Amino acid sequence: MSPIARLRGVVAECGPDWLIVDVGGVGYLVYGPAGTTAGAKAGAEIALHTHLAVREDDMTLYGFASTEERRLFQTLIAVGGVGPKAALALLSVMNVEELSYAIASENTAALARAPGVGQKLASRIVLELRGKLVAEAPAYGGAEQSEVVSALIGLGYTQSEAIEAVAKSELPADAPVEDKVRLALSYFGRGRAAE
Repeated sequence: MSPIARLRGVVAECGPDWLIVDVGGVGYLVYGPAGTTAGAKAGAEIALHTHLAVREDDMTLYGFASTEERRLFQTLIAVGGVGPKAALALLSVMNVEELSYAIASENTAALARAPGVGQKLASRIVLELRGKLVAEAPAYGGAEQSEVVSALIGLGYTQSEAIEAVAKSELPADAPVEDKVRLALSYFGRGRAAE
């Protein structure tokens, strides 16, 4: 755990990927994904979940809107070749659920859209994280969709296949879980018929 795990203060200045947060008269320079920095306004109060990266010659503070976002950032920078800049770029083009889904469904093209993340690095991220990530990230599509994914896994489909079926099936929000599972199962039937 980072020695500075959370900051609450007033935004003193904003930049495209950074904020200066005034906490009791001390200004902390905090880098963050676009969603976090773009929503901040000078003079407004802000609370950030933070990660402090310490190197021989530098200490950099990164701030996130949620603990899930911070956890995913920390997971990404643990992958060889993924630095904080690339992790922030990924979290700037996709939210936590979209990014987790892209990794779980091995969608390297979606990952490679982030500035500084090419196809090679996207493939490495998928290779290292595809089996680990969805369990610790928020469930794709909310609690009911996660029940559908769990049901499909229980029927013998892989996690990746189950997530893809849920994502590509039009599941009515007000339908019971059983109906959603039936609709998701029909995705596999359509996929096989198309082959």
